[in-house]
Amino acid sequence: MAHSVSHASGASSAARPAGTEEPSVGTLVQSAMADVSTLIRAEVELAKTEISGSAKRAGISVGLFAAAGVLVAFAAIYLFITVAEILDIWLWRWAAFGIVTLFLFLVAGVAAMIGRRMLKKVEKPERTLETLQDLPDVLHREAPGQRHRAVPEVSNGKVALRGSESYKL
Repeated sequence: MAHSVSHASGASSAARPAGTEEPSVGTLVQSAMADVSTLIRAEVELAKTEISGSAKRAGISVGLFAAAGVLVAFAAIYLFITVAEILDIWLWRWAAFGIVTLFLFLVAGVAAMIGRRMLKKVEKPERTLETLQDLPDVLHREAPGQRHRAVPEVSNGKVALRGSESYKL
């Protein structure tokens, strides 16, 4: 018979207490896939929560850099040629254009410094980076059917363990 069970394996099953069967490989794989999927979703939600606060400041910084570029390009062509021509009435031509050029660089420099200062205030997602460092420990293989640590859930930017315990970050 191709599907018969030998007596040696039957003896080991008799030694086990009744009702404590080991889960099948399919059940273990399904459980592991569900845990990994939950973990990845929680990491993505945590990253979204942390990054959304910094994204606004980063957008303002980029806007200020763009404004500095636009000032240097367009305003220098139209407005400041006119100002230089007006200054040419009282000063030498080269001095009038030099003053206007220095003014343009000053305005662009101030806008760039403000943008840089705001960009430095953008925060990186520290908690996400910490939890990603713990990922190899979480994925460590545990005994079949046993879980030694609870998997945290992330909901609306708050992290909590399943159950009543809280998860401190």
